[in-house]
Amino acid sequence: MKSEMTLDKEAEKKILTEPGDNLKIICLGDSAVGKSKLVERFLMDGYKPQQLSTYALTLFKYETKLNGQKINIDFWDTAGQERFSSLHASYYHQASACILVFDATRKITYKNLANWYKELRHYRPNIPCLLAVNKIDEDIGVTQKSFAFGKKHSLPFYYVSAANGTNVVKLFRDSIKAALSYKQNTTDYMDHVLQELDNFDKLGVRDSDSDLSEDENADGDNGISQDRATRSKGSNSYSNSNTTT
Repeated sequence: MKSEMTLDKEAEKKILTEPGDNLKIICLGDSAVGKSKLVERFLMDGYKPQQLSTYALTLFKYETKLNGQKINIDFWDTAGQERFSSLHASYYHQASACILVFDATRKITYKNLANWYKELRHYRPNIPCLLAVNKIDEDIGVTQKSFAFGKKHSLPFYYVSAANGTNVVKLFRDSIKAALSYKQNTTDYMDHVLQELDNFDKLGVRDSDSDLSEDENADGDNGISQDRATRSKGSNSYSNSNTTT
């Protein structure tokens, strides 16, 4: 049985900015294409969704093993925020893979893939992206069609149904493998920068920097005091010289 948690603002902020060692996989696509239903179908009852109300996001936490390795995954869902046709930058922050979804019964959701993909590549230019057409149970004929968008961008393609479970497990297991491979072998410059900053935090380097700043401020104050004393001495000398003249 699933349980739902609502987090306070501090906890939400930490999740958004400090994904840590967890794999972060985001879901993209128009509203009502079935992103949440796909995640829930994959996870069934073995997950705990967390509502990030401030940011209109739902986080599904999941634990599994891959090649004997224990892996913690955070599946991110937009929780309706996608109706604004754009998502907050924090949604993409440090994502390691993306599942892009459109609806077999609504052509407009296919046409809008270009917008979502463009935004994804703006924030995360190199992460793996998997493309899925959902609700094939409502239009089985769609499985006989090929879609140019996926071929154009060389995206792995899946015919899925959240209703009956067709290919859902394969889609998500493949996304986990792709995310893990990306995180272990990333050449993304910003990922390396963020990792280094995270390492600095763990080593307490920022606290040292803070101490250094305080020392610098103290030195600066001393310098200002000394400068004032010098100017004061110079003024006195000038006054004395005028008096002598």
